[in-house]
Amino acid sequence: MQLAADLMAVLVERGETVCTAESLTGGLLCAYLTAAPGASQSVRGGVVAYMTDVKRDVVGVDPDLLRSHGAVSAPTAVALARNASRLFLADWAIATTGVAGPTEQEGKPVGTVFVAIAGAHTEAVVDLRLTGDRVRIREQACAAGIALLHKILE
Repeated sequence: MQLAADLMAVLVERGETVCTAESLTGGLLCAYLTAAPGASQSVRGGVVAYMTDVKRDVVGVDPDLLRSHGAVSAPTAVALARNASRLFLADWAIATTGVAGPTEQEGKPVGTVFVAIAGAHTEAVVDLRLTGDRVRIREQACAAGIALLHKILE
């Protein structure tokens, strides 16, 4: 994926690192990043927090936040990114959470996706409504996360 290669080039040039906290993308985002040249210098690692209890118990998302906003929400995506950057001691974290289908989750329709970025002094989140099958939604979510961090770094 060219987006990942472009991002990795920027991270290497800046001497910065990245990590991931993924739900619906299930490790695909980290796979894209680690496939790009320069990954060994910039990718700290990633966690797949597919189930809500893993978001809470492993990544440290506040249980009250999960109860009030749900696992598929902007606040959860930001918390995943923020906590992952601390866990992995990374300059940047990209987090994904959402509904890839085939059925809705927490009353949210298929294609609802939140992608967040967290860095030392920056947090950003995008609320997406993606279309396609599970594979396409997951690919689009990864591309959105990579593109968002790349835009922030430009």
